Amino acid sequence: MASMNASHSSADVAVVGLGRVGLPLALSFADRGLSVLGIDKDATRLGAVAEGRMPFAETGAQEVLDRVHTGGTLALSDSVADAARARHIVITLGTPSFSHIEIDMRDIRSALDDLLGVLRPGHSLILRSTIAPGTTEFVAGYLSKHRGFEVGEEVFVAHAPERIAAGRFLTEIDTLPCIIGGVGGRSGEVVAELFAAFTAPIVQTTPVQAELAKIWANILRYTHFALPNLLMMDCERYAANVFEVIDLINRDYPRGGIAQPGLTAGTCLRKDFTFSEERSAAPGMLLAVSRVNESVPLFLLEGAKRRLGALANRKVAVLGLAFKADTDDERDSLAHKLIRLLERELADVVVHDPHVATPTASFAEAVAGAELVVVASNHAEFREPAALSAIAEHAASDCLVADPWDCWGAAQVFAYASELAALAPTHPRA
Repeated sequence: MASMNASHSSADVAVVGLGRVGLPLALSFADRGLSVLGIDKDATRLGAVAEGRMPFAETGAQEVLDRVHTGGTLALSDSVADAARARHIVITLGTPSFSHIEIDMRDIRSALDDLLGVLRPGHSLILRSTIAPGTTEFVAGYLSKHRGFEVGEEVFVAHAPERIAAGRFLTEIDTLPCIIGGVGGRSGEVVAELFAAFTAPIVQTTPVQAELAKIWANILRYTHFALPNLLMMDCERYAANVFEVIDLINRDYPRGGIAQPGLTAGTCLRKDFTFSEERSAAPGMLLAVSRVNESVPLFLLEGAKRRLGALANRKVAVLGLAFKADTDDERDSLAHKLIRLLERELADVVVHDPHVATPTASFAEAVAGAELVVVASNHAEFREPAALSAIAEHAASDCLVADPWDCWGAAQVFAYASELAALAPTHPRA
């Protein structure tokens, strides 16, 4: 790795933002022998990492933190300006959007302002989070405007988008192609030096193509899952079985491939369509996709009311708060929306999730006497036949179960627990 022009560099790479994107990346760099500075303003998170504890779940990450903690290759700070101690600065801050479909760049602007006075020739600045088209060029222009740097020759700016799935970081960091969109002559080359620490192939492109590739990877998944969700709603209207229709579409058909329904959410999928929608040539198309996925909680609520009547003063068990199976990540989970809708019906809502940090009731407490059970997350624990047996045994005798995930293979979005127990296979669902 080439040395910086400035002589007082004390780290190879600084990672600004130690969330679910930044911390596994910082640990992976440190585990490969790089000197890493991790920066975050959350004192609780910094304290956990300093003590050698992962502040959230990521498969295998605790073992990596144990090695890094012992090896001393990760230092910590709460000051963004300290990132200038490293040659490479990777920004992994949140990139939200405003509710009226406008990109919110305040966190990135704030980090840039903290860094402006301390950046020196030789630094590289890498945007890792999802960003709107044109943001990488904006950052380069911001540095040029306020410091006079020639980007691509004196300092280096690139977008290297994060595309790794939750729970798969340690595998996919070495296997998923690493896209790098550099500004100017040498930015892509310099940033590739850093990511050569991993074995994944590196793909060089333009900044805007890197931005679009990341955004549209998420839009593709968001749309992919909206189709079966809309089909589920159509099947309810026509008294058809969505799982049987999906099987008819896909079975031995070379142009099939529709996915299964579910609560499609998460911090990336629920917001990233707005990065295109803000300036879309087809305004409203992706909003319609969003409306389909966002309507699933209301669909489940209304379907339950059609079968049970009013939900006021009825006990409702919501199984799952995480947006994805077998993770502890609640960010932008539709389970929270579902719970709010149920509470507006004056239902007595009890929640259970075995993974999340939010305190919840036990499974037994949640389902005991419940008149409605809604499976909001398809955790492995809920897919066990024993979970369905417990619902059938301990919930109310006429308990309705809403399971858009088809956790037990009974192929019923809405069914009474006794019916599901009779229909479901006796082995766990994959």
